[in-house]
Amino acid sequence: MLANKKYRDLSDNNTFAGGFPHEYFIWLRKENPVFWHEATDKTPDGEGFWVVSRYKDIIKIATNPEVFSSDRGGIREGGGTAIKDEATAGKVLNQTDAPHHRRLRTLVNKGFTVKAVQKLHHALNTIAENLVNSLEIGQSIDFVQKISQEIPTQAICLVLGVPTKDRLQLCDWVNKGIETQSESIIASEYANKIRKYGQKLVQMKREMPTDDIFSSITHAKLDEDGTTLSDYELRSFFSLLFPAGVETTTRSVSGGMLAFIQNPRQWNLACAQSGFTKSMVEEIVRWTTPSCYKRRTASCDTEIGGKLVQAGQKITFWEMSANRDERQFDKPFIFDIFRDPNKHLGFGAGSHFCLGASLARLELKIIFEKLTSRKIRFTLDGEPEWVPNNRLVGLKTLPVKVEAAK
Repeated sequence: MLANKKYRDLSDNNTFAGGFPHEYFIWLRKENPVFWHEATDKTPDGEGFWVVSRYKDIIKIATNPEVFSSDRGGIREGGGTAIKDEATAGKVLNQTDAPHHRRLRTLVNKGFTVKAVQKLHHALNTIAENLVNSLEIGQSIDFVQKISQEIPTQAICLVLGVPTKDRLQLCDWVNKGIETQSESIIASEYANKIRKYGQKLVQMKREMPTDDIFSSITHAKLDEDGTTLSDYELRSFFSLLFPAGVETTTRSVSGGMLAFIQNPRQWNLACAQSGFTKSMVEEIVRWTTPSCYKRRTASCDTEIGGKLVQAGQKITFWEMSANRDERQFDKPFIFDIFRDPNKHLGFGAGSHFCLGASLARLELKIIFEKLTSRKIRFTLDGEPEWVPNNRLVGLKTLPVKVEAAK
């Protein structure tokens, strides 16, 4: 299989240096929708893994945690939701199965409610308005740095109660960690810095809780037994939520803008609306799908798409591929802000459906509502650059020029 001219090493970040390899996945969905990816010199743990690319197969995996484990499948020493085995499997929110996952999710949800997210609306609206009003006709900017990263960063810092003085440093650690191979020593160093910061923040919230979601989570108690999240669980949650909350939405905003630039008629249609609608937000999420794959471990011998998957084997399912599946979506490679229906998997599915989905939707609605209301447009002012990362696909830079709307 390695000799196949269509083969791409999906465990190598460089495969994604020019964005998601859509052409390869078109071929996979057609010819080999459940594909055994042999280990290469880039593959973590030196072990092959399954690649699942069709929507219906992915739904089957994502909604069957008893067979497809986010932990270790009861078999492996390590596990988790990325290709690389992690020792944190079974301990961290996104790397657990029921009943432990249910306990963690219940406690986190006590703070991370729709009502709590809506309380952020005024602050985010003000931030977005100031950002957009600072744009000048004829100005050249990097849209990622100037616009895309600002709203998600400030939103997640409001959620977590991170002091303003620490925000730039945390973002720098996240960006540098993501731009390296996930199993490298350098990436681990940045992850450790974020964890250590998280521990300091947990201690601060325990001693002096403030009016933020993370403080609520820190002091939340389980109704059944009155237990709270441990320092380890809270630190792990911070280490999960800060990078995920910043990076995924940042990439959706910048990827959404690139889609509008490449489809100017869609931008004109969006500007003609009285507000940025739900269908527009959902299409941006489908189109960009920043968290492009997840991994599970088979807890028993099972079958997917006619292939025998053995207990203990790694299975990756590619939500970006599902969101371009010709069997599920009409003209999936057309960016259509009025697409209906649009049952995309940009926020996942099943018990691990994205915890921050409501916040991400709110951020996207606010920023694009402000941008379209200014009656401006953006044109490319250079070549966009992609972050070489196989887990979080998105733009590193998006050089644009601000112009008056036609």
